[in-house]
Amino acid sequence: MRRRIFGHLGLKVLSIALATLVWWMVAGQREAERSLRAPLEFRNIPDQLELVGEPTGLVDVRLRGTTGALAQLQTSEVVAVLDLKGARPGRRLFHILPGDVSVPTGIKVLQVTPSTLSLTFESAAVRTVPVVPDIDDEPASGFEVGTVTSDPPLVEVAGPSSAVADATEATTEPISIRGATQSVVDTVTIGVNDASVRLRTQRTAVVTIEIRPVPVERVVDHVPLELRNAGTRLISTASPGDVTVHLRGAPKAIAAVHGADLKVYADLSGLGRGRYNLPVRFDPPHDMTITSVAPAQVDVRIR
Repeated sequence: MRRRIFGHLGLKVLSIALATLVWWMVAGQREAERSLRAPLEFRNIPDQLELVGEPTGLVDVRLRGTTGALAQLQTSEVVAVLDLKGARPGRRLFHILPGDVSVPTGIKVLQVTPSTLSLTFESAAVRTVPVVPDIDDEPASGFEVGTVTSDPPLVEVAGPSSAVADATEATTEPISIRGATQSVVDTVTIGVNDASVRLRTQRTAVVTIEIRPVPVERVVDHVPLELRNAGTRLISTASPGDVTVHLRGAPKAIAAVHGADLKVYADLSGLGRGRYNLPVRFDPPHDMTITSVAPAQVDVRIR
């Protein structure tokens, strides 16, 4: 029996000493208080509601614990959580209690400031708005911006009903066309200017910006006038027999056109013998525009 009691005596003495030391360290630590700023999380917001404005995202928390525990405490270990499952439309008050703050074991939450938050809620809304590309800078000299398209052309935005009602468009990050001489195609991020409104799904768009030569104008004289749809066995003449055509279009296309390429005419459909003042018509040419014809009317005799 004596041998059992005194067996491994050295280990037993060491264990008692260590236990005494741990007890002394723990018992010898004084309690203290510490304040820190902690993030505030909002949870369980009802799906049909939106939180309006910019509520505080931080709260001040006063804590109590041993000096050792407080010294080792990391700010990331303290988080305040506000449960909003009972929220309703309008301005509402919510209390933040010490029990709403998550802290490590051994530390007690004494106070949270502010202890009450005033939050405003609105009904959630969704709306479809056009994507308007943001074009930055200018193309090369002699060129201009033509058609601008976005794929997708429309996106859905969501948020508080009042903010969504004011949202008229989504925009893109700037697309540079500096010095461009041909069309620019770019994949860019879509955004909304109002921070309270967000995109529902689409985050990027493929934008195509047509870069074309600046149109020039040209006057073509003595373009022959056709007399179309004259009756059989009738002779028709026009005065004048040719006209002046004013064109507008791309420089290369305008430079290459000849009078014979332009089709201008007077329509004699259903007209019998007599003298008529008829408008000059034309077939729209390819890649250019006829801006005017002079004279706009001609004198036609049918015999």
